[in-house]
Amino acid sequence: MMESRENRDIFATTRWTMVMAAGDRESASSDAALQSLCSIYWFPLYAYIRRRGYTKEDAEDRTQEFIVGLLAREDLSGLDRSRGKFRAFLLASLKHFLANQHAKSNRQKRGGHLTHLSLDWQSADHRFQVVDDQQPSPDLAFDREWAITLLEQVLAKLRREAEASGTVDRFDALKSYLSLAKGEMSYGQKAAELGWEEGAVRVAVHRLRKRYRSMLKLEISKTLDDPEMVDEELEVLMASFSG
Repeated sequence: MMESRENRDIFATTRWTMVMAAGDRESASSDAALQSLCSIYWFPLYAYIRRRGYTKEDAEDRTQEFIVGLLAREDLSGLDRSRGKFRAFLLASLKHFLANQHAKSNRQKRGGHLTHLSLDWQSADHRFQVVDDQQPSPDLAFDREWAITLLEQVLAKLRREAEASGTVDRFDALKSYLSLAKGEMSYGQKAAELGWEEGAVRVAVHRLRKRYRSMLKLEISKTLDDPEMVDEELEVLMASFSG
């Protein structure tokens, strides 16, 4: 299946490539790369900080301070892909940042000299309340929300593919099967709803699930140094939903 140039460019760029670009302050694409990283990974960072006991407002500030501070401290410019998992790097860096912030005796007043990022803070608290019903440990929850972020990225790409091929209605009708266990939704009922043969629904769902898993592994590989770690990382992230 052919993708548009825009889609190819977005998803061919690995997270590590984006990190390197964000850390190169001499590059004209640095700010754009930082914004791309923020738009993908800001919520797991924000939710982790909330679970560490910070208020909504303080968590918003700390999230922004952390992301902008990565560049100010030049952590990204000296980053080596051999560090392995981008997920682990961000979480370790965030913990270090929060520890340093806690140790400061004279912190900036809220909003003072803070670079504000274009993030959806308006819905962040509601989203946090919804996903926090099980109240897992902050570290486990960070893994879970990281996984959710990756899943959302894949679903968005699948929908763009469907739009490009003129099959978006079929995708919307079948996408619920991606989050359900096999057999949980009747193929016969869906076939009657769509006016298809039941066998055609089974085949379409099988292909969609196969494509979904393939794309998920691709997204995970972009956050790793070693592609051989994909299955292991997938297992860890999926386990976070049962923790």
